[in-house]
Amino acid sequence: MNRNLWLLAVLQGLFLTNNVTFIAINGLVGLALAPYGWMATLPVMGYVVGSALFTGPVGRLQARFGRKRSFQAGLLVAMLSALLCALAASTRMFWLLCGSTLLAGYYNANASLYRFASAELARPGMREKAVSLVMAGGLLGAAIGPRLAAGTRDWFAGPFVGAYLALAVVALLAMLLLAFMDFPAPVVATSARGTGRSVAQLLRQPAFLVSALAGALGYGVMNLLMAATPLAMQQCGLPFGDAAFVLQWHVIGMFAPGFFTGHLIKRFGTLPVMAVGLALTLGCISIALSGVALEQFSVALFLLGVGWNFLFTGSTTVSLTAYAPEEKDRAQAALNFFIFATLACTSFASGVLVTTQGWTWLNVGSLLPVAMVGIGLAWLALKNVRPATA
Repeated sequence: MNRNLWLLAVLQGLFLTNNVTFIAINGLVGLALAPYGWMATLPVMGYVVGSALFTGPVGRLQARFGRKRSFQAGLLVAMLSALLCALAASTRMFWLLCGSTLLAGYYNANASLYRFASAELARPGMREKAVSLVMAGGLLGAAIGPRLAAGTRDWFAGPFVGAYLALAVVALLAMLLLAFMDFPAPVVATSARGTGRSVAQLLRQPAFLVSALAGALGYGVMNLLMAATPLAMQQCGLPFGDAAFVLQWHVIGMFAPGFFTGHLIKRFGTLPVMAVGLALTLGCISIALSGVALEQFSVALFLLGVGWNFLFTGSTTVSLTAYAPEEKDRAQAALNFFIFATLACTSFASGVLVTTQGWTWLNVGSLLPVAMVGIGLAWLALKNVRPATA
């Protein structure tokens, strides 16, 4: 770990503070403002739809201006979108809230590249650990996000206006830290190397294809259950403070393993670690189906977070071996697009399913994408690919 990696880990934590706060409050603010109950998670969906829409522009901006300027632009958008969300909540304008979270997706698409940037700031043999440790910075989001949402919810008359204003301050703090960081110069394709392969050609590689599948569906299942949790707990009569507690432990599960996931990958290989992540996700679903007490929500969401960490860190590590430097921006933008497109579907589905079919059927439905990830990992193992180290 060097200075830039430590600062990047803090930026990851501030980014996750934004994400966790959005997850904790957007569905509830949407429920308070939406014309119909099934539209409650449209602001959550808007966030990830915007992320998917902006993956291409973000990739092109990074290729042209480099990491630092692109990350600065993302934080400017984060401040603007948070202020617009505060305005929407204070004036009770549901569609302005949806539009503001759509714009906030630019920041999500931009900051989601922090994990790839971490690999560029470390020595080649240390990339797995760099990705894992920078992702561990998300613990900052676990510590701040739920408390921020709960502590600022009543500062103003509108629902969670104070939380949105606080997120604008968080983005400003991230911009100050980013000013002290340096990144490698962007790789410019030479005429001899060309511009590299297309996304369709990259997807013909088993490693890239399974990385995209596991990253998108693993993240999708996590989002499906996490986004619905505050609504499900409210339906069960549990207070928002309990929901904030559950989300806090969920995010701890997501990022605390970052301190050792890279070591596990180096020792045991990427696919075994990802398989354990898949098993933990199945454990989450089993516990969630066993009841709706606070303890069951807490343990299930914690296991879900740890399982996601193993799957997502593993899929990122696999992807690093599947493209050349001149293909970096195209490949990373494609991987993020698959993730955000999946998140868009699961964000909308979570609100619809939990308000119409209930928490039980939501969990049962998540078994299908979990099975698809399992098939993908088994197929890659049979291909005898060893992606843990380039």
